Amino acid sequence: MKKISGYVRRGGSRGLWFLAPSLLGVGYLVLFPTGDVLRRSFVTALSGQWVGLDNYRKVLGNEAFRLAVGNTLRFLGLCLPLLLTLSLLLALVICRIPRLERFKALYLLPMAIPAATVVLVWRLIFSKQGFLNAWLGTHVDFMGEGTALVILVGSYVWKNLGYTMVLWLAGLKAIPAEQTEAARVDGAGRIRCFFRITLPNLKGSAYTITVLSLLNAFKSFREAYLVSGAYPQQDIYLLQHLFQNWYTKLDMDKLAAGAVLMALVLGALSLLLQRLWDLE
Repeated sequence: MKKISGYVRRGGSRGLWFLAPSLLGVGYLVLFPTGDVLRRSFVTALSGQWVGLDNYRKVLGNEAFRLAVGNTLRFLGLCLPLLLTLSLLLALVICRIPRLERFKALYLLPMAIPAATVVLVWRLIFSKQGFLNAWLGTHVDFMGEGTALVILVGSYVWKNLGYTMVLWLAGLKAIPAEQTEAARVDGAGRIRCFFRITLPNLKGSAYTITVLSLLNAFKSFREAYLVSGAYPQQDIYLLQHLFQNWYTKLDMDKLAAGAVLMALVLGALSLLLQRLWDLE
């Protein structure tokens, strides 16, 4: 017994040696920068003097920050329900047409296209000299205020639709076919089967897909920045623009405080979603 325990201890120490490079990489590339951002949020940008929560007060009292947060929440409120609903509907259609499942790789193609290329396509379509104006015979600036947010939401949905649809397909394939067949035998229709069997079985997948879609939504701000520059119209002035402007002006104290606040909000939203899923 002592011999076996000795082997276990030696095996555990060897495992730590194998894990050491990964742990060092995570510590240096993730934990250390995170700790440095947290430290910078409590000090001044130039002198490094400790100011406590003053940076957070400045950020929360900043008009541009409140505008960016409001636009960001509006953007999330539009794109997330649209993406989740549309991708689930398409996944249900593909499940009924088995031949379409062979083209899963093509569904992920929009995610492989660089953001700059996507922006160039949108400009070619919606600018004053773009294809849409040429087809309609007009000279309307579709990238102007009022329509820019719609274009941004459409860009996000277009880019993430295939990926989210594949995730839904994985969840749908995991549902036992016997449950649906038994419900059909008992006289349940397709709609009743969807709400009574399909949706409850997709509960775990729905949480993962919602959180991933939320995180991916914060990555789409670069498209808005490339489309309209650092100071776009007010309806698409998002957190990405604000953080970029603070970085350009070397306002690292406000940038760090804003980043910490955004991380806290994202963490709180993830925990809230998990809590809501657990209560159901």
